Amino acid sequence: MFLAKQSIRTMLAGAGLLLGLAACERSPGAVEPEDPTGPVTGPTAYNLIIPSNFPTPPAQPADNPLTVEGVTLGRRLFYETALSRNSAVSCGTCHRQELAFTDGLARSRGVNNAQTTRSSMSLANLLWEPKLTWDGEASTLETQARIPIEKPEEMHQSLQVGVARLQQLPAYPPLYRQAFGSSTITEANTLKALAQFQRTLISGNSRYDQFRRGNRTALSTFEQQGLVLFSTHPDGRMRGGNCGDCHSGDLQTNHTFSNNGLDVNPPDRGLGLQTGLPTDDGKFRVPSLRNIALTAPYMHDGRFATLEQVVDHYNEHVALNSPTIDPLMLNTTNDPRQLSRTLELTADEKAKIVAFMRTLTDSTFIRDPRFSRPQP
Repeated sequence: MFLAKQSIRTMLAGAGLLLGLAACERSPGAVEPEDPTGPVTGPTAYNLIIPSNFPTPPAQPADNPLTVEGVTLGRRLFYETALSRNSAVSCGTCHRQELAFTDGLARSRGVNNAQTTRSSMSLANLLWEPKLTWDGEASTLETQARIPIEKPEEMHQSLQVGVARLQQLPAYPPLYRQAFGSSTITEANTLKALAQFQRTLISGNSRYDQFRRGNRTALSTFEQQGLVLFSTHPDGRMRGGNCGDCHSGDLQTNHTFSNNGLDVNPPDRGLGLQTGLPTDDGKFRVPSLRNIALTAPYMHDGRFATLEQVVDHYNEHVALNSPTIDPLMLNTTNDPRQLSRTLELTADEKAKIVAFMRTLTDSTFIRDPRFSRPQP
């Protein structure tokens, strides 16, 4: 009899547990419970202004539209050191606004001064980028945001730990509640907020942009001559720098990956690390040249300190026998006989190209208070 009663109690307890678990599970269409702090007001749509000379941006993710509250939260998270293991590093450590969101180092430094394998890329105009990071590791800003947080040589902390730390900071639960309707901080909403902020980092008010929008005095004659050289693919009759084949359009990139002849046998596989294809080895994302005068040193490994050195590379030092060299790097010379294997730019032409690239600096972008570190 005692055993029978115990069996009944066990069955009832098990049923209760099952009912409890069932109650905790919500069907996909179930309504989330109200936030314990009270009714939640929906966020405000963010009015993103696109420069008139820019292409139409791709559609925003349906599950992460830009909102004033989401961008505000994302900006704060961008500069938040609690997302790093030692509370000393934030996204803003390697992406400084005054340097067009780069850091001025050949290889960035993370937690405990650990060195990364590549230089920090500019974050301007990422709204238009279909692939992110030097090797295309991420396809969305939401997925990309997790990478530096969890990489050992960068912020070196799991996002799970990071959001638990944020939950304990008094400022954050109300901000998450305003942006996403709940004061419970989640990994998904943290990534969404960081992505929203980065989508607003639009740089489109350089002197070059003003020239493109009709101000013919925005560029000097010397700089305009540099623009022509920059944009022209040389063929022996028309002289050019062959820059615009890859750094094309108002965004200054063709959004592809390229081996630009830095090494015969590239020590860093680049895109090949992601695809596993030997034909992709040594290919890296073609970066935008916007604000290029502010983002030295150059290339994925920061090997060139000046723009003059960059132009010298393309003019005289391209490793044309690199197995995966971009075809656009071949058969491009200003030699009228089309026999030379180098660009054959003159010193004056090189100076004009550099002068044009300096017109891509957007001084309003690097001083815009909307992108700066928020006040405590």
